Amino acid sequence: MGDSFRTIGLEDQMQKRQSSMIRVVCALFFFTVTSGLMAASPVGTWKTIDDETGQAKSFVQIYEYQGKYYGKVIKLINPSEPDPKCTKCPGAAKDKPIVGLNIMWGLTEDGNEYSGGQIMDPKNGKVYTAKIWVEGNTLKVRGYIGPFYRTQTWYRVN
Repeated sequence: MGDSFRTIGLEDQMQKRQSSMIRVVCALFFFTVTSGLMAASPVGTWKTIDDETGQAKSFVQIYEYQGKYYGKVIKLINPSEPDPKCTKCPGAAKDKPIVGLNIMWGLTEDGNEYSGGQIMDPKNGKVYTAKIWVEGNTLKVRGYIGPFYRTQTWYRVN
Protein backbone atom coordinates (compact mmCIF):
# COMPACT_ATOMS: atom_id res chain seq x y z
CA MET A 1 0.00 0.00 0.00
CA GLY A 2 2.91 2.35 0.68
CA ASP A 3 4.18 1.82 -2.86
CA SER A 4 0.86 2.87 -4.45
CA PHE A 5 0.85 6.16 -2.49
CA ARG A 6 4.44 6.80 -3.61
CA THR A 7 3.50 6.10 -7.27
CA ILE A 8 0.51 8.46 -7.11
CA GLY A 9 2.75 11.16 -5.56
CA LEU A 10 5.28 10.76 -8.38
CA GLU A 11 2.53 10.92 -10.98
CA ASP A 12 1.20 14.16 -9.45
CA GLN A 13 4.69 15.68 -9.49
CA MET A 14 5.20 14.67 -13.14
CA GLN A 15 1.83 16.17 -14.13
CA LYS A 16 2.71 19.43 -12.35
CA ARG A 17 6.08 19.58 -14.13
CA GLN A 18 4.45 18.90 -17.50
CA SER A 19 1.86 21.56 -16.82
CA SER A 20 4.60 24.06 -15.89
CA MET A 21 6.59 23.21 -19.01
CA ILE A 22 3.51 23.67 -21.20
CA ARG A 23 2.92 27.13 -19.65
CA VAL A 24 6.55 28.13 -20.27
CA VAL A 25 6.44 26.94 -23.88
CA CYS A 26 3.14 28.77 -24.49
CA ALA A 27 4.51 31.98 -22.93
CA LEU A 28 7.66 31.82 -25.08
CA PHE A 29 5.58 31.17 -28.20
CA PHE A 30 3.27 34.11 -27.39
CA PHE A 31 6.23 36.44 -26.76
CA THR A 32 7.94 35.40 -29.99
CA VAL A 33 4.81 35.88 -32.10
CA THR A 34 3.77 39.22 -30.57
CA SER A 35 7.27 40.72 -30.62
CA GLY A 36 7.46 39.99 -34.34
CA LEU A 37 4.19 41.82 -34.92
CA MET A 38 5.15 44.98 -33.07
CA ALA A 39 6.82 47.68 -35.15
CA ALA A 40 10.41 48.44 -34.27
CA SER A 41 10.82 51.97 -32.97
CA PRO A 42 13.10 54.44 -34.74
CA VAL A 43 13.85 56.15 -31.42
CA GLY A 44 17.59 56.17 -30.77
CA THR A 45 20.85 57.26 -32.35
CA TRP A 46 21.62 56.55 -36.00
CA LYS A 47 24.77 56.94 -38.10
CA THR A 48 23.87 58.64 -41.35
CA ILE A 49 25.47 57.73 -44.65
CA ASP A 50 25.66 60.17 -47.55
CA ASP A 51 23.83 58.46 -50.42
CA GLU A 52 26.01 60.30 -52.97
CA THR A 53 29.46 59.53 -51.50
CA GLY A 54 28.74 56.45 -49.37
CA GLN A 55 30.66 58.07 -46.50
CA ALA A 56 29.48 58.28 -42.88
CA LYS A 57 28.27 61.82 -42.32
CA SER A 58 26.75 62.35 -38.88
CA PHE A 59 24.91 60.94 -35.91
CA VAL A 60 21.23 61.80 -35.65
CA GLN A 61 19.16 61.23 -32.54
CA ILE A 62 15.52 60.40 -33.24
CA TYR A 63 13.14 61.11 -30.38
CA GLU A 64 9.41 61.16 -29.73
CA TYR A 65 7.69 64.24 -28.33
CA GLN A 66 3.93 64.49 -27.83
CA GLY A 67 3.22 61.66 -30.27
CA LYS A 68 5.43 63.00 -33.07
CA TYR A 69 8.95 61.98 -34.07
CA TYR A 70 11.90 64.30 -34.60
CA GLY A 71 15.54 63.92 -35.61
CA LYS A 72 18.38 66.11 -34.37
CA VAL A 73 22.03 66.12 -35.49
CA ILE A 74 24.12 65.36 -32.39
CA LYS A 75 27.55 64.91 -34.01
CA LEU A 76 29.22 65.46 -37.38
CA ILE A 77 31.80 63.01 -38.68
CA ASN A 78 34.82 64.78 -40.22
CA PRO A 79 33.19 68.16 -40.86
CA SER A 80 34.84 70.31 -43.54
CA GLU A 81 35.12 73.17 -41.04
CA PRO A 82 34.79 73.54 -37.26
CA ASP A 83 31.23 74.20 -36.07
CA PRO A 84 29.64 74.43 -39.55
CA LYS A 85 26.47 76.45 -39.96
CA CYS A 86 23.42 75.68 -42.07
CA THR A 87 23.91 78.57 -44.49
CA LYS A 88 21.39 77.28 -47.05
CA CYS A 89 18.65 76.27 -44.60
CA PRO A 90 15.34 78.13 -44.77
CA GLY A 91 13.64 80.14 -42.04
CA ALA A 92 14.74 79.95 -38.41
CA ALA A 93 17.33 77.24 -39.20
CA LYS A 94 19.35 79.56 -41.46
CA ASP A 95 22.90 80.12 -40.21
CA LYS A 96 22.33 77.92 -37.13
CA PRO A 97 25.00 75.37 -36.14
CA ILE A 98 24.29 72.01 -37.77
CA VAL A 99 25.07 70.17 -34.52
CA GLY A 100 21.91 70.51 -32.45
CA LEU A 101 19.74 71.26 -35.47
CA ASN A 102 16.43 69.43 -35.92
CA ILE A 103 16.56 68.09 -39.48
CA MET A 104 13.47 65.88 -39.21
CA TRP A 105 10.16 66.86 -37.66
CA GLY A 106 6.48 66.05 -37.34
CA LEU A 107 6.48 62.36 -38.29
CA THR A 108 3.68 60.20 -36.90
CA GLU A 109 3.46 56.43 -36.59
CA ASP A 110 1.53 54.77 -39.38
CA GLY A 111 1.74 50.99 -38.90
CA ASN A 112 5.38 49.99 -39.50
CA GLU A 113 6.25 53.37 -41.00
CA TYR A 114 6.55 56.91 -39.72
CA SER A 115 5.37 59.62 -42.11
CA GLY A 116 3.52 62.90 -42.42
CA GLY A 117 6.50 65.03 -41.45
CA GLN A 118 9.46 66.62 -43.16
CA ILE A 119 13.22 66.21 -43.42
CA MET A 120 15.79 68.84 -44.36
CA ASP A 121 19.15 68.33 -46.04
CA PRO A 122 21.48 70.82 -44.31
CA LYS A 123 23.92 70.64 -47.25
CA ASN A 124 21.51 72.25 -49.71
CA GLY A 125 18.69 73.51 -47.45
CA LYS A 126 16.01 71.56 -49.30
CA VAL A 127 13.01 70.33 -47.30
CA TYR A 128 11.36 67.06 -48.31
CA THR A 129 8.25 65.21 -47.24
CA ALA A 130 9.60 62.33 -45.14
CA LYS A 131 8.88 58.68 -44.48
CA ILE A 132 11.04 56.36 -42.38
CA TRP A 133 10.91 52.70 -41.39
CA VAL A 134 13.11 50.28 -39.48
CA GLU A 135 14.56 47.18 -41.14
CA GLY A 136 16.55 45.23 -38.55
CA ASN A 137 19.40 47.49 -37.38
CA THR A 138 18.92 49.92 -40.24
CA LEU A 139 16.61 52.85 -40.76
CA LYS A 140 15.34 53.62 -44.24
CA VAL A 141 14.92 57.38 -44.64
CA ARG A 142 13.02 58.56 -47.72
CA GLY A 143 12.55 62.16 -48.76
CA TYR A 144 9.96 63.10 -51.41
CA ILE A 145 9.43 66.10 -53.64
CA GLY A 146 6.28 65.32 -55.60
CA PRO A 147 6.59 61.87 -57.21
CA PHE A 148 10.41 61.90 -56.92
CA TYR A 149 12.28 60.56 -53.91
CA ARG A 150 15.64 59.47 -52.62
CA THR A 151 16.27 56.95 -49.88
CA GLN A 152 19.17 56.72 -47.46
CA THR A 153 20.07 53.85 -45.15
CA TRP A 154 21.10 54.84 -41.64
CA TYR A 155 22.65 52.45 -39.09
CA ARG A 156 21.63 52.09 -35.45
CA VAL A 157 24.29 53.04 -32.92
CA ASN A 158 24.23 51.18 -29.60
